[in-house]
Amino acid sequence: MTNKASVYINYEVVQSLRSHCEEANDWSSLVNRLFLTFGNIHFLARSFLRKKSIGLVCPVEKQQVRQTFDIIKTHLSQEVPSQLAGIAQEALRYSVRNSEEITPELLSSIVILFQCPQFVDAQWPDTLLPDLCEVISAMSPTMQDLLVKYLIEPIPDSEQTPEALFILLLDIFHQLIRVRLIGRSPKDKKVSPYQDSPVINATKCIAILYRLNEQRNLVSYTAFYNDAINDNLEIKIDIPNYKDRKGFSFCDFPFVLNPTAKADILKVESVFQMRHELQDAFFRALFEGVNSPYLVLGIRRDHIVSDTLHQLEQKTIHDLKKQLRVQFVGEEGMFKMNEESRLYWFTPNPTQDRDSTAEFRLAGLLLGLAVYNSVILDLHLPLALYKKLMGIEVGLPELKQLDPILGRGLERLLTFQGDVQAEFDRPFQVDLESFGQVYTSDLKPMGSNIHLTNENRHEFVDLYAKFVLNQSIQKEFEAFRDGFELLCQDNAINIFRPEEIEQLICGSSDLDFEALERSTVYDGGWTKDSPIIRHFWEIVHDFTYEEKKKLLFFATGSDRAPIGGLSKLQFVIAKNGADSDRLPTSHTCYNVLLLCEYNSKEKLRERLLTSISNAEGFGMI
Repeated sequence: MTNKASVYINYEVVQSLRSHCEEANDWSSLVNRLFLTFGNIHFLARSFLRKKSIGLVCPVEKQQVRQTFDIIKTHLSQEVPSQLAGIAQEALRYSVRNSEEITPELLSSIVILFQCPQFVDAQWPDTLLPDLCEVISAMSPTMQDLLVKYLIEPIPDSEQTPEALFILLLDIFHQLIRVRLIGRSPKDKKVSPYQDSPVINATKCIAILYRLNEQRNLVSYTAFYNDAINDNLEIKIDIPNYKDRKGFSFCDFPFVLNPTAKADILKVESVFQMRHELQDAFFRALFEGVNSPYLVLGIRRDHIVSDTLHQLEQKTIHDLKKQLRVQFVGEEGMFKMNEESRLYWFTPNPTQDRDSTAEFRLAGLLLGLAVYNSVILDLHLPLALYKKLMGIEVGLPELKQLDPILGRGLERLLTFQGDVQAEFDRPFQVDLESFGQVYTSDLKPMGSNIHLTNENRHEFVDLYAKFVLNQSIQKEFEAFRDGFELLCQDNAINIFRPEEIEQLICGSSDLDFEALERSTVYDGGWTKDSPIIRHFWEIVHDFTYEEKKKLLFFATGSDRAPIGGLSKLQFVIAKNGADSDRLPTSHTCYNVLLLCEYNSKEKLRERLLTSISNAEGFGMI
């Protein structure tokens, strides 16, 4: 029977064996001892343990493990690390095959294996990373969270930080996915990422880190985007898997998807629904008469709001899911702008003397239509709105973005050094301005009789922020959300973060006209080599940033780029006749710029600048 003491090792044991082997010029005893320990995760889990762990979470002496791997790399033959990895791999697979439950004790074995850079190098031929990911993804959430805490705990007296170790760990999983999806041989390239276990398990491991990051905010959410996944996403597989719950889908792990990929998913889903409605419209026409396959809004330019609201009220849900033929932006009266942040927010109606829920519901519906039809809107709404639409709690940070003066004032209250009650003499009430009048509301029951003090000021600030962002506009927001969810509740919008929904709706101010030129298509017999087209791009590339914004607004109805940049715009330049003095025009609904075949570069520049400098509204044709 093997003596248990002889299978557990630590750095002192390894050092002693190294000295003995050097004297004997025979390294077999050290190699055999390592093979015995690494060949059983239970033996490995009892090795390299701390003698004292006061104030520390991880029971493993990480520094000693790394020193041991340095000895292996320096003194043993080059084959030993590969052999050791193979033995450890078999031990891990034995654990998986036998569905062995990973306990806190056994987590130590995983931590030890992560301390060898070769073992977790996705490009090393004998990497253990796929097997480690399989074991980790099968753990309970409690064990997963504990493992990550072990792995990102710095070595005492080192310059490491939890943030740096977290980034390193995240990159290890990212790299495995990149190697599997990008670095494969042509033969392996045929393997779909939806059937590749290492990719799936590594994605699940990234999910563990994302869960912790949502609690501790160690890195930006953008650090979780994986370029290999986004470049190899198979949307026609992903969406059905996500919808029908029949197979793996990256939509279940939306944090690895960048806004461009998410926008593509949403567009594909919307196009599918539009096609379904188109087919359904023709089918119903057989029984119910002719029915337009499009959502057509015939709007008078001088009655845009009233016409749009009236017509949308008459539409069924089937009509609303058809392709939109008219673009709508804005509605006066329902929102007010904060002068400092320049952001709009709901106009509260504390007395409820006017029922505006129908208007807010239609406003939400219009926002949903913009998402559904991939239309960029020039909206200046705070992140709080998009968070509320996603069911995420909002508070002081969101209030500070919407109303910086109020937010800073509440922050100063929290850090005030004097007697709050004596200095402010304020009850638990808030003054609210609405339609030119000021109303006073209690922040909690009997708030007028509760004085603000040093002890309750945190509660006061919390209630104040929630009142402004929630209670004071509850009916208005609920109506707005109802309208938005009429189209967006059951689709891929749920994979977006609030920040990404904002990008989806409002676009980006980063205008790469080189990318726009590469993706532009031409109509009317013109090509990219036509003289007028060459002149056009020479002129445009010399434009100032503001002139480029004006051109984009003139041609598309928005001066911002969609998610993914201007290459995603589907921009068209079409011939509008021979040379003449007519100004360029546009079909903003279709992103089409119409140009006459002007006889000189100078005339093209003059006509183009005249048009874009005097355009008002959306120029819809």
